[in-house]
Amino acid sequence: MANIILLGPPGAGKGTQAKRLVDERAMVQLSTGDMLREAKTSGTEMGRLVAEVMDKGHLVTDDIVIGLIEEKLQTHAPGGYIFDGFPRTLKQADALGELMARVGETLDAVIEIKVDDEALKARIVGRYTCGNCGAVYHDTNHPTKLAGICDVCGSHDMKRRADDTENALRTRMLAYYRDTSPLIGYYYAKGQLSAVDGLAEMDAVAGAIAKVLDKA
Repeated sequence: MANIILLGPPGAGKGTQAKRLVDERAMVQLSTGDMLREAKTSGTEMGRLVAEVMDKGHLVTDDIVIGLIEEKLQTHAPGGYIFDGFPRTLKQADALGELMARVGETLDAVIEIKVDDEALKARIVGRYTCGNCGAVYHDTNHPTKLAGICDVCGSHDMKRRADDTENALRTRMLAYYRDTSPLIGYYYAKGQLSAVDGLAEMDAVAGAIAKVLDKA
């Protein structure tokens, strides 16, 4: 059992690896976005607060997110917790550390999925998915066998995310380097940081993460 944070720029593969850890190690993924959407429709006091803030178009405060995480830490997690999308800033990292100490949990590893910016751009800008079954493809690395037709279900409904463009990626990368990349030094100084090659094959990345977890 291990509680971990996955760090890395947008498109580094954090979501893919988190899903594998959930499936293979019975870990519980604590995704900030998912928790906010779930809370908004939950009808709880915290949920009503989240809905009120989001409906006004305001950003949800760190205190609210920490409150949601504290609730989720009561969930049974045989393999531990994966923090996805939080912390994003040094202030949030401090708050998470205080929360973990308060509830008697430990943060066992922080795993940075390292990627080259240019390779990451090529990976993201070229990707598309089947709108019917969700199969993922890439213009050069993994195109459909027949142009515009899903290999899995035969659908012609191919989609690209609106933010999978060079300009959108540049904006997301700027936000990552400005706000989140300082966490790499923060957790390195605490002796909790490990790095894996995010440009390796998916199974190789999963294997490298598994080695870190087995030592945690």
